[in-house]
Amino acid sequence: MMWSIGRRGALAASALLAAASILLLAGCQSGAVREERANAAPMQAQSPAAPAEPRARRPEFDGAKAFEMLKRQCEFGPRPSGSEAARKTRAFLLAELSRYADQVETQEFTYRDRVYSNREISLSNIIGIFNPEAKRRVLLCAHWDTRPVADMEIDADKRRRPILGANDGASGVAVLLELARLFKQQKPQIGVVMVFLDGEDYGDWDRMEGVLLGAKHFARNMKKYRLEYGILLDMIGDKNLQVYREVNSERYAPRVNDRVFRIARELGFEKNVIDQLKTEVIDDHIPINEAGLPTIDLIDFDYAYWHTLEDTVDKCSPQSLAIIGSLVAETVYREKDGTGGR
Repeated sequence: MMWSIGRRGALAASALLAAASILLLAGCQSGAVREERANAAPMQAQSPAAPAEPRARRPEFDGAKAFEMLKRQCEFGPRPSGSEAARKTRAFLLAELSRYADQVETQEFTYRDRVYSNREISLSNIIGIFNPEAKRRVLLCAHWDTRPVADMEIDADKRRRPILGANDGASGVAVLLELARLFKQQKPQIGVVMVFLDGEDYGDWDRMEGVLLGAKHFARNMKKYRLEYGILLDMIGDKNLQVYREVNSERYAPRVNDRVFRIARELGFEKNVIDQLKTEVIDDHIPINEAGLPTIDLIDFDYAYWHTLEDTVDKCSPQSLAIIGSLVAETVYREKDGTGGR
């Protein structure tokens, strides 16, 4: 069964379904949510059999260091696009990325807010480039903004407050920052373009107004980076980590999905990174895929605190960050420069 529910509609739907004793976890991290919930177990993905590759010689991903980066972001408080906390977070991200990347740049753009006010807000995609001389380049990305309203709260007063976004925002960024440290310590053979996307979660998901802003802007301006494929990280810090194959990722980038989930099995992560097709998500990977770059979304949407005031640091875990960080690191370090696409 396929459910298609907007954020505000999800509140009413949840009440109705609860009365009918049916549990529905609505949504996609990015918004207008569609989740595949069959009565049977999730469909097993048909991943082609392939011999295990040799493990990459690489630095170990440090989940504790990534968790510190998660906490540092949350110390700024809620970080919606255009806010003072966002300005401070932007400065922090630029400073951290400048310690590790060969090149750092930003994409500055504006959005005329038609959701909360009639004002223009400033947004910024933050980009770090590693090993820029490499022939092959891949994209790693996550959104760094947080939701300005807790629209999945039941209480109307709480729904007007911004969320902290420890998992929904800070977790993916934390993994990227620790990966940046690894790439400085040991350069991968391929190039990596690391993008911290702004404005993913700003506006109205029901109308698809004011959302995925940074991804749309990057997609319009990404040709110069000569990218081969991409991996988006979103909501990967929760303690009970379960990342499944995402439907749109499978549609747009099946070969990338095959490779990443095969490596997850080889690393022994199959209990947390599950090679089954489950959820369809509208997220930052959609405009990037539509612009022609095969990109997958690693996301655990089964998160009870999504878009609530309870999306806090205590709901996240260094171990979850380490699993996803190690998986992405292994994927990148196994790549060879000049050997063609995956």
